[in-house]
Amino acid sequence: MNTSRMLERRLRSHRLSAPAPTIAAAAEHMLATQGQEFWGGRWALAARTKGDPSVRDVDAVFDGGQIVRSWTMRGTIHVIPARDLGWVLSLTGERQSRAAAGVHRAEGIDGDELGRAERLAMAALAGGDRLTRKELFAAFERGGVSTAGQRGYHLLVALSVRNLVCQGPVVPREAGPSREQYIVRSDEWLREPSWPADPLAEFFARYIASHGPAGVRDFSWWSGLPLGVCRAAAEAASDRLSVVADDGDRLYVAAGPSPRTSAGAHEVIALPPFEEYYLSYADRAVPCAPEFLAHVGPSMNGIVRPILIARGEVVGVWTHSLAVGRHSEAPLPELFAPESATDAEVGAALDRYRAFITA
Repeated sequence: MNTSRMLERRLRSHRLSAPAPTIAAAAEHMLATQGQEFWGGRWALAARTKGDPSVRDVDAVFDGGQIVRSWTMRGTIHVIPARDLGWVLSLTGERQSRAAAGVHRAEGIDGDELGRAERLAMAALAGGDRLTRKELFAAFERGGVSTAGQRGYHLLVALSVRNLVCQGPVVPREAGPSREQYIVRSDEWLREPSWPADPLAEFFARYIASHGPAGVRDFSWWSGLPLGVCRAAAEAASDRLSVVADDGDRLYVAAGPSPRTSAGAHEVIALPPFEEYYLSYADRAVPCAPEFLAHVGPSMNGIVRPILIARGEVVGVWTHSLAVGRHSEAPLPELFAPESATDAEVGAALDRYRAFITA
């Protein structure tokens, strides 16, 4: 499969050239959308949705309980449909907990300490209550569980990976977009959880539908699951897949009609940090020339920069201040090669983002 065909199909799979009708539909299609930067996860969904949704439109979907944020895989926080969180964590949670064991030992978090934190969190959030991270940590401290240094963060992640809590409604903020969500009890906030007949097959099929063409190694990197488990997942989902390349590493797309490219699809798009279109594959040199990979990341500190794509290819990065009162400042592009996109195309792409974040 040549690169141009690969990129064209991935743009459709990602809903970047075939946008979903609603924010909730975009989230359902993607299943799990990276959201370390809260604004970035929201923009990732808006960029995959018809029309010109604003950050407030995305926040309304969080507030309505349709989507949440949690540490779904690889110890990384994602936006995910609320109904899908439980079964995804049933596949990834134990592995994430094992990966965190060394950090827990260093922080002095043992089973007893985690049990105390669980009881305190469940009591503080009971009855539909919701707390900011600061308020939850204060409840831990009152109960004798220290949140000093990074302990509070690691306790929150541990409780989230066990699907006891998640991040749901958005904390209101007057000066610009909110940067925070309330923490809620999963058993109270996830009101209509689903459970596929075969969660592992569902996991692979949903990844391919939203990221294909892709293969087992890509899914293994994205999900954090071992290659052997991922091969079994591909086999279990085989009736929902089509093979589009088989020259060493078999590549799949979802069986049946693919999302249709929209007549108004933008050829140049500004995408957020930790963007799924770039990051969610074992080989990122497909959309990005190898000599530019270091400009995007991950860097030494794990940062992956916001990207500009032109006709499916990563052609640059961009920056934008999210400081209070500075959201309306113009984002600044940095093209790898000036001829890869026109000033008008890049300007229009960044204007769409600025309209989203300032609405």
